[in-house]
Amino acid sequence: MKNTTTTTIALALLAAVCLAQTPPTIQWQRSLGGSDRDYAGSIQQTSDGGFIVAGYSLSNDGDVSGHHGTPGDSTDYWIVKLDSTGEIDWQRSLGGSYDDLACSVQQTSDGGFIVAGYSYSNDGDVSGHHGTPGDSADYWVVKLNSAGSIEWQKSLGGSDWDYAYSIQQTTDGGFIVAGWSESNDGDVSGNHGYADYWVVKLDSTGEIDWQKCLGGSDWDEAYSVQQTSDTGFIVAGYSRSNDDDVSGNHGSADYWVVKLDSAGNIEWQRSLGGSDEDYARSIQQTSDSGFIVAGRSESNDGDVSGNHGSDDYWVVKLNSAGNIVWQTSLGGSINDEPYSIHQITDGGYIVAGWSNSNDGDVSGHHGLPGYYNDYWVVKLNSMGNLVWQKCLGGTSYEQSYSIQQTADGGFIVAGLSDSNDGDVSGNHGFYDYWVVKLSPDTSVGIVENALPEQFAINVFPNPFNSSVAITAPAGAEIEIYDITGSRVWGLGSSFSPTQTNGADEAGSPYTLNPIPCAGGGGRAFIWTPDDNTPSGVYLVRLTGTNASTKVIYMK
Repeated sequence: MKNTTTTTIALALLAAVCLAQTPPTIQWQRSLGGSDRDYAGSIQQTSDGGFIVAGYSLSNDGDVSGHHGTPGDSTDYWIVKLDSTGEIDWQRSLGGSYDDLACSVQQTSDGGFIVAGYSYSNDGDVSGHHGTPGDSADYWVVKLNSAGSIEWQKSLGGSDWDYAYSIQQTTDGGFIVAGWSESNDGDVSGNHGYADYWVVKLDSTGEIDWQKCLGGSDWDEAYSVQQTSDTGFIVAGYSRSNDDDVSGNHGSADYWVVKLDSAGNIEWQRSLGGSDEDYARSIQQTSDSGFIVAGRSESNDGDVSGNHGSDDYWVVKLNSAGNIVWQTSLGGSINDEPYSIHQITDGGYIVAGWSNSNDGDVSGHHGLPGYYNDYWVVKLNSMGNLVWQKCLGGTSYEQSYSIQQTADGGFIVAGLSDSNDGDVSGNHGFYDYWVVKLSPDTSVGIVENALPEQFAINVFPNPFNSSVAITAPAGAEIEIYDITGSRVWGLGSSFSPTQTNGADEAGSPYTLNPIPCAGGGGRAFIWTPDDNTPSGVYLVRLTGTNASTKVIYMK
């Protein structure tokens, strides 16, 4: 029954494909900053429909106030909360008298925020630095409340250089943070030589649960970490090693993808690339329990094919065991480098970074190719085929570092710009944070619920504030995802209509109670989020297909 249902659904879905390839338009854009240099590295939509942005700033004028160091000489974390139209709700400069650079931000389940990056300071907001201030860096993790005030901060590291690039809240209320470390003292142990991936699990107050150095005798740097549905972790970056934890290196730097269990032990690792330089920047678990990873590649051999010249976006789809399902090289004849990838609600992928090119896959570049970059945003379908691409920028320099799909089906992208023409206006001087809101995507690969009635997903009421009834085809499997693409609940065929509760195997706090089905042999369940579940848009999807519908939870 299950196989027949899945096949029929798939055939129905194929009939619903819409191949329009019109890229979204700019709904609004904001240049944020002061008269010096301001670099945005991470953005996320918040539960109130606004946005949180993190990066670093050398300014202390314009939109920026409260700088701790010497403006123009040292950087502070600069955290900016925007409303849904891009206007500033509040901003915070965080740091000390030396350089402090934020790389990753996420809203937490209590409505506050967690920020990670690295700091050379040991004064101002920063305490507990392990090395020599001004000379060596520590991971610096800061927990903010919903108004941007510091609840706690932690300096993590040793006497050498420690750089955090990615943080995420975990299902137990703690945090996972990843980057790289050259230390082998203080908080750090087990270094294999030079820089290692350094993965640290924190509890809810920032105390270390465990830490792991991963790598070999050469250089290994992690840039992206995410908790997986089995409560383990996936980490990506690059490695030049081919010993100790690392095997299979193809030459020079390879993507190095490592799957960890919940205690940080290696389950598997994969070196991906060719004989030239390959650097992974972003990884995410996909709805089929595999992984999507993006970065830049100069190779055109080994695992890599289709390179257009110099660096290309190189996007690789892995299965749950880390084996390559497909790979694609995207770009033009000059340099193209991605920093952020996410699976989106139609099962495809959105990728953002920057491009120097104006040929090959790239068109619409605003500056002088080879000299100035544009943001380059690429939409791929579920098989890695290019659906649309869009260059954003002006005649000077733009570089994007973070993208996310928004609740309305559009996208939010952030990075830096020193243009004040083309798509860009309002520049304050030098580089500004440049935040761009793109309109809803009209080129979705699957029309939502474009299925025969017997295969439709239905939710009622929608929006809801307590419980929602979900009905689906008999034999189907359902999954629920939040706006970041993280699975919050999965219903497999092992759950029968006589059971009283369903529970995600990852232990997420969601309660599903079955209700009688009204004919047709379908399945019906009631989803009752607990008190810690944030308001927002969620996606209900039939497992193994792109059939989906959105549901809005409003506390």
